[in-house]
Amino acid sequence: MDTIFVTPQRKFLAILSLLFFSFFINYNVASAQDAEKLFKQNCAVCHSLGKNKVVGPGMEGIGTRAPSDAWLAKWIKNNLEVLKSGDAYAKKILAENNGAGMTTFTDLKDEEITALIAYIKNPPKAVEVVAQGPAGGAAKAEEKGVNPLAILIGVIAFLVIIIGVLRGVSHSLKNIQNEKQGLPEEEAVGPWHEIKTWMGFHKRTVAVIILFIIGGLLSSGWYALKDIGVYTGYQPTQPIAFSHKIHAGDNAINCQYCHSGVEKSKTAGIPSVNVCMNCHKGISKGPTTGTAEIAKIYEAAGWDADKGEYNKPQKPIEWVKVHNLQDFVYFSHQQHVKVGKQDCATCHGDLKEMTTAKQVSPLTMGWCVDCHRKTEVPGMKDNPYYESLHKKLAEKYKGQTITVDKMGGIECGKCHY
Repeated sequence: MDTIFVTPQRKFLAILSLLFFSFFINYNVASAQDAEKLFKQNCAVCHSLGKNKVVGPGMEGIGTRAPSDAWLAKWIKNNLEVLKSGDAYAKKILAENNGAGMTTFTDLKDEEITALIAYIKNPPKAVEVVAQGPAGGAAKAEEKGVNPLAILIGVIAFLVIIIGVLRGVSHSLKNIQNEKQGLPEEEAVGPWHEIKTWMGFHKRTVAVIILFIIGGLLSSGWYALKDIGVYTGYQPTQPIAFSHKIHAGDNAINCQYCHSGVEKSKTAGIPSVNVCMNCHKGISKGPTTGTAEIAKIYEAAGWDADKGEYNKPQKPIEWVKVHNLQDFVYFSHQQHVKVGKQDCATCHGDLKEMTTAKQVSPLTMGWCVDCHRKTEVPGMKDNPYYESLHKKLAEKYKGQTITVDKMGGIECGKCHY
C-alpha cells in the first residue's frame, strides 16, 4: 500500500476547507434565526405559519399557491406595485381578503426577503415542552441559594462547641498540674458563673458593650420599620406564564404595542386579551410552554382554535399587579415617557431579560428624588411648549446641567396633592 505524505500545503488546504465549511454552516444557522425574527417582527401580527387565518391568510402551502418565489419576493417588497401591474393572482388575493391591502416592506433587503420566504415555506417544528407548575401553569425555576442566617447560626454553634471543648481540656490540665503539686482537685465551674465573675470585675466594659447592643438593636429596628411597604424583589406568580423576555426581548415587540396608554395616560394600562389574540390567533404554541399557556388565552377570549371562531363565553384574566405606589402619590407615565424621554427600564428594570416580571427598584420617595437630582431635562432646545420656562432656567443656571430638580421636580406638591 502506498504511503500518503501529508505536506504542509495539504494541511493548510484541509484547515481552510474546514473553516469555510464551518462558516457556511454558521451562516445558514444565522440566516434561519434572522428569518424567524423577521417573520415575528413583520408578519406574525397578520399571518400564521399554519392554516388559520389571522388578519391575512395562513402561510401553510404558500409555496404551491403562489406563482413562484420571485413573485412572492415582489409581493412582500411592494404589493401595491404588483397590484398596479394588473397581476391576476394579486387581484384574486385582494378579493379573497375583502379588499384589505398588505403592508409594504420596501426597507427589507433582497437577501432578507429570500430568507423570509424560505422560512415561511419550511418553518421549524415547534417543540412542545409543557412545564407543570401550580394550577397547571408553568413551573417557576427555584433559585437555590445559601441562607446567611443558617451560616451564622452554624458558625455560632461551632464556636460554642469549640469553647466548651477547650474549657474541658483546660480544666483537665489544671487538675493534672494540681495533682503533681499535691494540691486539691478543683471542681468544674459552669460558664455562667465565670461570666458573672468577669462582669463583676469589668463593669465599665460591660456598660459599653450593653450600649453597643442597644444601639445595634435600635438601628436594626429603624431600618426594618423604614422598609415597610418597600417590595423590591416582589415577583408574584401570574395566572398565565407570560414571558417578557420572549415577547420584548427575543421577538423585539415594542412595549407600547401591549401597554398602549404609556404615552397618553397616567397609567401604562394592562393589555386586553384582544391584544394578545392579535398574534395568538396564528401562534398556538410557545417556545417553552407549548400549548398550555396560550390555551389559557383562548379560554379567556372565548376562542375555538379548531373552528377558528369566537363561540365560547369570555373570562377575565386576573393579572397580579407588580408595581404599586401609595394612594397619596401621583405618578404619570405620560410625563415621564413622552415628555421626560425615560426608558421603561429606568423604573421597571430590564424586562427584556425577565421571564416573570418583578420589582427591581424600591420606588421610595428617596429613590425618586435622587433620580430627579441626577436626570437631565431632555428637549431643552426643541420643545416649544416649555420654551419660556427653559429659557428662564438656562439664564438662572448658566453653565450648569439642568436636572429635573432645578425645574421644581422635588417640590412636595408635584407628587403629593
